[in-house]
Amino acid sequence: MQEIKIPELAESITEGTIAEWLVKKGDKVEKGDPIVELETDKVNVEVNSDFSGVITEILSEEGDDVSVGDTIASLDENGEAGGSTAPAETPKEEKQEEAAKEQPVEAPKAPEANSEKDHNNSEVIASPAARKRARELNIDLSKVNARDPLGRIRPEDVDAAAQASSEPKASKSAPAKKEAPAAANKTEFDKPVERVKMTRRRQTIAKNLVNVQHETAMLTTFNEVDMTAVMDLRKQRKDKFLEKNGVKLGFMSFFTKAVVGALKEFPLLNAEIQGNELVVKKFYDIGIAVSTDEGLVVPVVRDADRLDFAGIEGEIVNLGKKARDNKLGLKDLQGGSFTITNGGTFGSMMSTPILNAPQVGILGMHNIVKRAMVMPDDSIQVRPMMYLALSYDHRIVDGKEAVQFLVRVKQMLEDPYDLLLEG
Repeated sequence: MQEIKIPELAESITEGTIAEWLVKKGDKVEKGDPIVELETDKVNVEVNSDFSGVITEILSEEGDDVSVGDTIASLDENGEAGGSTAPAETPKEEKQEEAAKEQPVEAPKAPEANSEKDHNNSEVIASPAARKRARELNIDLSKVNARDPLGRIRPEDVDAAAQASSEPKASKSAPAKKEAPAAANKTEFDKPVERVKMTRRRQTIAKNLVNVQHETAMLTTFNEVDMTAVMDLRKQRKDKFLEKNGVKLGFMSFFTKAVVGALKEFPLLNAEIQGNELVVKKFYDIGIAVSTDEGLVVPVVRDADRLDFAGIEGEIVNLGKKARDNKLGLKDLQGGSFTITNGGTFGSMMSTPILNAPQVGILGMHNIVKRAMVMPDDSIQVRPMMYLALSYDHRIVDGKEAVQFLVRVKQMLEDPYDLLLEG
């Protein structure tokens, strides 16, 4: 008999949540087959079997939190799919064993001490999540009725038992609504609401954003860019660009190239703080924020300084598709040095982007709006304008550098021909 355990996932990931079992008890698997999908802080990953055989028991339910090294299933290398994993045991013996396990449930003795209660609980067939829930609610598992045909107790069975035991007490107290204390950090409503458990990724996003606010001296500076030249250039080159490269010429390649150029001139925006040291990065791995149903992710375009416009656009398309299909790997998300986020795709006019720690700079793009602008010759023209926002960590980046960085990005976008020549 072999144990299926949660393997080492990545240096920064030590736990996850069972998102979906890809096999069930009695299924035969081969070594290397995916058996369970695990939701981690960053991506969903598939855990593969290290052995060939038959799944004999699943120990963790979907929704359970698990850590690296936890045993989540058992596998018999000599078992047969859909059959018993112990051929020598007759059906009669199986029934006798099940009856022996169920005996404490049918005729439980009234628990007089915690040791006796723990002994009764150990005899009951229950999922790890159910046992945890029973401990939280101080429920004796031997008194819980299982709705599972196989007699296995699940968390919802424990909740039902807890509710049933509290009803008589509630009927004697009036008014029960006022006397029953609300759960910590929960607000009770008189009108209908829906409570939905946050996904692990959403919890991590929330935690990281709050940490950034607490642990950095974040400041944002704004500017605006005239997009006329970029839009004219795209209009002139888009057909030939698509025909030659098989990918459309979008705005992100212009902004990525401009950011890389500005980072070379202002290297502290391409750095991070580690203890008492500044780590100034000599590479340009640019994170491109992508919105998915599960939350915001930031896949990284590697060595953006070495890619031409077609290379950048191709990488962005590929990473965006992987993000939406939930197929990003950990390597796709790690090690970025600067981030670009485009709220303009959703119609945002102006916003303050939050740093993607440990990075110290993030550029926010917004929607393009035609506005009346006063030109150098004092004429008034309608121009396509975009607001830009640069959030930065004031601990290592001074306001002067941040403003000059954003001005340099603006200058390169308003004269994009140099970007094409240099790229």
